[in-house]
Amino acid sequence: MMPERMGRRRPSWDAYYIEMAVLVASRSTCPRRHVGAVLVKDGRVIASGYNGAVRGQPHCDEVGCLIVGGHCMRAVHAELNAVIQCAWEGVSSRGATCYATDFPCVTCAKGLVQAGISRVIYLADYPDPHSAKVLEEAGVPILRAQVMADGTYDLAKEDQTH
Repeated sequence: MMPERMGRRRPSWDAYYIEMAVLVASRSTCPRRHVGAVLVKDGRVIASGYNGAVRGQPHCDEVGCLIVGGHCMRAVHAELNAVIQCAWEGVSSRGATCYATDFPCVTCAKGLVQAGISRVIYLADYPDPHSAKVLEEAGVPILRAQVMADGTYDLAKEDQTH
């Protein structure tokens, strides 16, 4: 819930970080899906990522998607890009929360578990039946955020499908 302050509503930390993930998604370069992820540890943003091409390579929005088996092979997913940013900068992601615009695919779910992510908060479903199982078996809590009637974000009141 967002407390009232002098006539304005201040977002919860979870709402604040999921909104940051939405902003990060605006940088996505794959036209098929715009996804953003923000990793937060001890109340600080430690990394962000969006789906886009490998560093130095052409982007989907420049040369088109490279589709194999219904998936774009050119784009690195947002969650994986955030974890890689931690590695690049020498920052531990162990114990961080991943705020993502979309539920992670199974490959990203495995990467998040291996990187020590302790919680996943997502906004929209992703059609991968295996990713929830990977996170659940690793003991990673999964929470869904939702868009409220006033356009702000908050955590959903009950469990929802992934």
